[in-house]
Amino acid sequence: MTELMLKYFRDKQQKVQSEKIYDTQCPYCSMQCKMQLIEQRVISRKKHKTVGKDNPTSEGRLCVKGMNAHQHALHTDRIKQPLRKVNGEFKPISWEEAYQLIVERYQEIKRIDGKDALSVYGSASITNEEAYLLGKFARVGLQTRHIDYNGRLCMASAATGANLTFGMDRGFTNTLGEIPHTRCIILAGTNIAECQPTIMPYFEKAKENGAYIIAIDPRETSTTNLADLHLKNKPGTDVALASGILKILIDLDLVDHKFIQQRTEHFEDVKKYIQSVNLDTIATDTGISLDDLYQTALVFGRESSGMIFTARGVEQQINGTDTVRSFLNLLLVTGKIGKKYSGYGAITGQGNGQGAREHGQKADQLPGYRSIEKEEDRKYIAKVWGIEEQTLPRKGVSAYEMFEKIIDGEITSMFVMCSNPIVSNPNANLIQKALKKLKFLVVVDLFLSETAKLADLVLPTTSYLEDEGTLTNVEGRVMLREASYPIQGEAKHDWEILCDIARLLGKGSFFNFKNAEEIFEELRIASKGGKADYSGITYDRIRKKQGILWPCTNCNTAGTERLFETNFAHENGKAKMAVIPISDTKKPSINNEFPLYLTTGRVMSHYLTGEQTRKSPSLAARNFEAFLEIHPDTAELYGIKPDSLVRVTSKKGWIIVRSKWSTSIRRDTVFVPFHWTEKQNVNRLVDDTLDPYCRMPGFKMSTVRISPIN
Repeated sequence: MTELMLKYFRDKQQKVQSEKIYDTQCPYCSMQCKMQLIEQRVISRKKHKTVGKDNPTSEGRLCVKGMNAHQHALHTDRIKQPLRKVNGEFKPISWEEAYQLIVERYQEIKRIDGKDALSVYGSASITNEEAYLLGKFARVGLQTRHIDYNGRLCMASAATGANLTFGMDRGFTNTLGEIPHTRCIILAGTNIAECQPTIMPYFEKAKENGAYIIAIDPRETSTTNLADLHLKNKPGTDVALASGILKILIDLDLVDHKFIQQRTEHFEDVKKYIQSVNLDTIATDTGISLDDLYQTALVFGRESSGMIFTARGVEQQINGTDTVRSFLNLLLVTGKIGKKYSGYGAITGQGNGQGAREHGQKADQLPGYRSIEKEEDRKYIAKVWGIEEQTLPRKGVSAYEMFEKIIDGEITSMFVMCSNPIVSNPNANLIQKALKKLKFLVVVDLFLSETAKLADLVLPTTSYLEDEGTLTNVEGRVMLREASYPIQGEAKHDWEILCDIARLLGKGSFFNFKNAEEIFEELRIASKGGKADYSGITYDRIRKKQGILWPCTNCNTAGTERLFETNFAHENGKAKMAVIPISDTKKPSINNEFPLYLTTGRVMSHYLTGEQTRKSPSLAARNFEAFLEIHPDTAELYGIKPDSLVRVTSKKGWIIVRSKWSTSIRRDTVFVPFHWTEKQNVNRLVDDTLDPYCRMPGFKMSTVRISPIN
């Protein structure tokens, strides 16, 4: 080796002073891809890159969001110490001062307005340990019945539909590994190619293996491009569409009579109703031809196996629960559930959308998917927590309804953890009004989000790189997120903050935890015997198995890969089919005042309200503003030029976004993504009518008018 080469390597070694590797997993979608952050110190500055790590779910794949997630976690805008609003401006204070303020204000509000004037708004992005602890904090620490979370806006109708039909809700009834081997797949209202990109190879492999894929979506997307048949129906007509397919299955006797008789209830009621359905009317109402309806039914009915996957497109409707159940009817009549390569998948949106709804953040729920109104469930959790059952609050109200109670004066304080409700909720103007009306608003977050800016007190939390804990992914696999990156500034873990406040409120004996694993050990006990039973799962077992699928009832079992093989979760072991009258469908009605359907959704480079992804330069550069996707024929009709500013107006408000011409969308429909704020916040346009079963808003069911801004 020449002296010149030796000098080169010496110089290089000196420049790269150190390299550290941190194991973690992506903070974004429900695939929860495992990854590593590689940090190199080059002279006096640090360089970072993220690489995928092999695991049973994403097999080492990452999407563009995961590869750049560290950019927000290491952003200079991170809140690094508590902030108190004084005369309209935030001033840094100590944790001791922040906690003292919380205690004083909570005690005052509790004394003047009562315990239920305190409220808690949680998140489906926090760990299972923190979701569990937040529910306990609300009910034991604050003794309020008012707790709910942002998953109410995401997964509620799928969860409720599965519970009503099967008696149990785990997002996927099968594992991801079964998808490539099924013969027919229905993708109803899901754009997985942009929302969960690392799941796509499973569906691509299925297609390579000869599966017939049917996509249901008013838009053409990267997902529908994979399909053999795209049903481009009118927004809000999914119940009618599923009913038409069901009628053809029954009329042509493409049903599994043995399965129906032995394992379901109410088929005769469904059959009697479906005989009254007129296929010509359905074709007209949905905009789907009879040929395509028959093709769907024939393929799904005749194939030996099949799976149906739903997501926000059919779930975020004010009849979302009924819509999900109408698709589950198709599985039940054909017997395509509880066996190899056949089942249901609710494509969870948020990173811990599954686990966060299992352990007590929902208004009507206790850990392990127990009911807060069921006496035996209340007694069990009260015993685990060491409290008297009568002191455990009863159920509260859903996320959006808490804001209505603020307007009515029943709730006067809110504790918001890792959520941005002013952007994510429907009728965003009412949310803003409600938050401003509160006597005391505390927000725990990484950044000064739109919600945090309205707070009286903001507490800095840790990111996915720093906060260890379990999360439950899209298929119900409980995974352990290792997190050892140095904590930024004075930030604290969410669970630490809850324990600290509880201690100062005199409830410290109930929150005496030193780390996340200790919380998980209590969660295991609290979930034992519940539908979401984690009692056989430990940190050590997760590390060895790279995740365990619940239910897992003891440490000698491997978890449950396929649900409902012999019984459903109702007491009699049978699934409940449902009569879903098309006439009851609550769909938007276009008219002269509001002549266009509006649908909303995601783009690949952003996540939820965009508060994190918009802090990532690599992601923000891909989509730096919201847009209105509109068919060129429709655009010309209303005088909308390409890339021009457009005012979009509904009964609830207006926004201004830039037009994006596309032939991939229906002429009677426009699309706006929901990752932006202020005058680009599409949720300002969404009505606040809620699903009667799960209280889901109808994000996909608005009507609007548009006009150019000259």
